[in-house]
Amino acid sequence: MLNKNAPIGVLDSGVGGLSVLKCLRELMPHENFIYLGDTARTPYGPRSEKEVRQFVGEMLDYFETQSTKLVVIACNTLTVLGVDTLKGNHEFDIVGMSKGARLVLNGSNNKTIGVFATEFTINSGAHKAAITALDSTATVVPKACPKFVPLIEGERFGSTEIAAAVAEYAVPLKAAGVDTLILSCTHYPFIKKEIEREMGDKVKVIDPAEQTALDAQMVLHKAGLLSENAAGQTTICFTADLARGKRIASRMFEVASCDFRTVSLE
Repeated sequence: MLNKNAPIGVLDSGVGGLSVLKCLRELMPHENFIYLGDTARTPYGPRSEKEVRQFVGEMLDYFETQSTKLVVIACNTLTVLGVDTLKGNHEFDIVGMSKGARLVLNGSNNKTIGVFATEFTINSGAHKAAITALDSTATVVPKACPKFVPLIEGERFGSTEIAAAVAEYAVPLKAAGVDTLILSCTHYPFIKKEIEREMGDKVKVIDPAEQTALDAQMVLHKAGLLSENAAGQTTICFTADLARGKRIASRMFEVASCDFRTVSLE
C-alpha cells in the first residue's frame, strides 16, 4: 500500500533533470522528493538500449528501497523508451516527460515549431508525431543539439562555446521561420536565456517540465496520494561528482535546505 506522505522519486542520467525537480518543487511544495542522477555513467546517449534499460531498472529498484509513491523520469531520451515498458513489477506509477505538443501548438501563431533535443530523441520522431497528431497542418523543424549536454555537464555556463553552439543550432530554425521552440531535453533549460537571446523576442521558448509537473500532480490526485506534509523535504543523490552536482543544482533553486548524498547502484 502506497503512503501519501512517501517521497516522489525523480531520476535522470545526470544533472539535467534538476530543471524538472525545480518545477515539481514549485508546484508541490508539500511533497518530499528524492532526486537520483546517475552521474557515474552519464551520458547514456552513446550506450545501447539494452544497457540504458538496465541502468534505469537499477534506479527504479533504488526508489523501491526508498518506498517512493511515484517516479518521474526527468529525461526525454529515457521517456522515449516507453514509460510502460520501464515499470516492471514496481508498485509505484511512473510519469515520463511531457512532449509539450499542446503547449507549443497553443503558443504558436504560424504553426511552425522548432524542437531542440538530443540525437536519440530527434531520431525517434516522437515529438514531431505528437505535434502533428494534434494538428496535421503544423510544420515541425527538429534539430539535434549534441554539443549542449557536454557543455552544460562541464559547467561551461556563459562561455563562448555555449553561445557558438546555440547560434549554430538556431540557423535552420530561423530559416524556417519558427515562432515557437520547445526544449525537449531537460538539460537545455539551464541555457534557456542564451537560447531566447539568440532566437529573438518573436520566438516563444517553451520548457515542457512545467506540464510534466502538472501531469505528476494529476496522477497523485487521482490516486489519492497528494501529501499531507506541512512542508516537503528534498534529498538529491548522485552516483558520482557530488560537489559538481550541488553547484549545478544551485543554478536552478536554493539548495541550503536540500540533503545531498552519493549513492551506489552497482
